[in-house]
Amino acid sequence: MRIIVAYLIGIVFGLGISISGMANPAKVLNFFDVAGTWDPSLIFVMGGAVVVTFLGYRFVLKRPMPIFDRQFLLPGSNVIDLKLLGGSAVFGIGWGIAGFCPGGALPALGTGRIEVVLFTIALVAGIFAARALMHFRRPTAPTQA
Repeated sequence: MRIIVAYLIGIVFGLGISISGMANPAKVLNFFDVAGTWDPSLIFVMGGAVVVTFLGYRFVLKRPMPIFDRQFLLPGSNVIDLKLLGGSAVFGIGWGIAGFCPGGALPALGTGRIEVVLFTIALVAGIFAARALMHFRRPTAPTQA
């Protein structure tokens, strides 16, 4: 049942991204072009997402536990550190260059456009590179002699 619910949620998300036009990189890039062909529609899509998330959290977190899990998986920290800022900057720069974010690119894979496929390959490569870097930089416990 859990996988069916996840699938349905993904379908609704993908339809929302597609209907809103956010799977079209030109529409996203026009949002960033404030001196030219500025398109404010991304603000409304993001605003709608924030409102739904805000209300959803208020409703769902009143439950003692999720329906399909043993506990809520919420962020464990609210610290704004260099790792968070760096990741956010890389995400934003990539979004501004490509016109895709992961949420818009995955539904756009269905179009078969090569730029979407290349973006998704770069996205997956970046995820693996970031994990490798985090593993490489993780301090090891000192050995006792």
